[in-house]
Amino acid sequence: MENPLCVSIFLFYCILIQSSAHGQSLGPESFGRRSRAAETNKTPQETRTKFLLFRGETDKGCQILLNHSDTLQQCGFNSSLPLVMIVHGWLESVQFSPSHVHLIGYSLGAHVSGFAGSYMSRKHKIGRITGLDAAGPLFEKASLSDRLSPDDANFVDAIHTFTWEHMGLSVGMKQPIAHYDFYPNGGSYQPGCHFLELYKHFAKHGLNAITRTVKCAHERSVHLFIDSLLHADMQSMAYLCRDMDRFSQGLCLSCKKGRCNTLGYHTRQERQSKKSKSLFLVTRAQSPFKVYHYQFKIRFINQTENPVEPTFTVSFLGTRGERQKIPITLSKGITSNETYSFLITLDVDIGELIMIKFKWENRMVWSNVWNTVQTIIPWGRGSLHSGLALKSIRVKVGETQQRMTFCSENMNDLLLHPAREKTFVRCEANSETLKRKIR
Repeated sequence: MENPLCVSIFLFYCILIQSSAHGQSLGPESFGRRSRAAETNKTPQETRTKFLLFRGETDKGCQILLNHSDTLQQCGFNSSLPLVMIVHGWLESVQFSPSHVHLIGYSLGAHVSGFAGSYMSRKHKIGRITGLDAAGPLFEKASLSDRLSPDDANFVDAIHTFTWEHMGLSVGMKQPIAHYDFYPNGGSYQPGCHFLELYKHFAKHGLNAITRTVKCAHERSVHLFIDSLLHADMQSMAYLCRDMDRFSQGLCLSCKKGRCNTLGYHTRQERQSKKSKSLFLVTRAQSPFKVYHYQFKIRFINQTENPVEPTFTVSFLGTRGERQKIPITLSKGITSNETYSFLITLDVDIGELIMIKFKWENRMVWSNVWNTVQTIIPWGRGSLHSGLALKSIRVKVGETQQRMTFCSENMNDLLLHPAREKTFVRCEANSETLKRKIR
């Protein structure tokens, strides 16, 4: 039997051909990078599968070659005419089990794959169906038999990338339709595809800018799946969560009892009896898309009468590198001794965290006022009445499930001051061992 990875890559070529026939651009250039074959000038693996274009009842068929778009013109393809695609099956004498089949459908093709799986299920179920931003119009809230659903294969996974709704319609489906439904960046739209980027697209694509902006998020599902094949050592992890708001608070980074899974080709195939699992993650704007998720829990001490609405930055030092001044904005002001939870993502693996530097990034005006007040009113050393205090920071790493606690380097001074940086180090006994790792 053929290698499953080769089969999936070949199915993607089928998707690209179908998209090109409709005038869409899903070639390697639109992915933002060329394929490995193009980079190394190697000839793609040959396949015995033939693609034939028939223009009439008496036509014997003209062969369309993979990676040779000019054969479409040579065969007389007319984009103004209706297109019917016939995908043949196999003879039962071949003894090829449908459980070895993996259908990958993009947009409307996701539902077409579901219909094929539903038809096959009368005898033998297809092994897996992957829906890439399944089409939303006319399918959102449709019955299970009228769209892609978990019943269409032994395992169904779906990636939702453009569920932003306008006038009651969205390009992609928002509702769960699989055993595992992945919502990168919440699924509404994707980084680098926001409509605020429209002016950049106008400069590059002219009147096609709006179409390009819409396709950017819709096609991101394809790019994410391909990315999982090209970067097998950098699999994006997603986590079970109720919605993106809760995920953005860092409250859903658990992998217990199947609460996390990798996105793309290498998704762990587990079936649930009834309910679909909705998983969320953050990605970068370009390939490789993987980021590293961190949950931060901080308990501030505020003994002033008025709420404080500061903006912070954090810097990380790890065993493999560092990241400087990542901004943090709390969703609400600090009014009492309350624990705040939020999500921080890094686009590189800095290894095991050793040190955190926390800085109150208020405007210089506020800093000057604060210093003046301190001069007029001589606060006692270590007094907590001068503003905010922070004793420790708790961290959970999504990808490793590791939990850590960081304490103030100077436990005699827990105060946070505007424009001043405070250092926090690992509280565990092995923190000295971690420090030696980077010396």
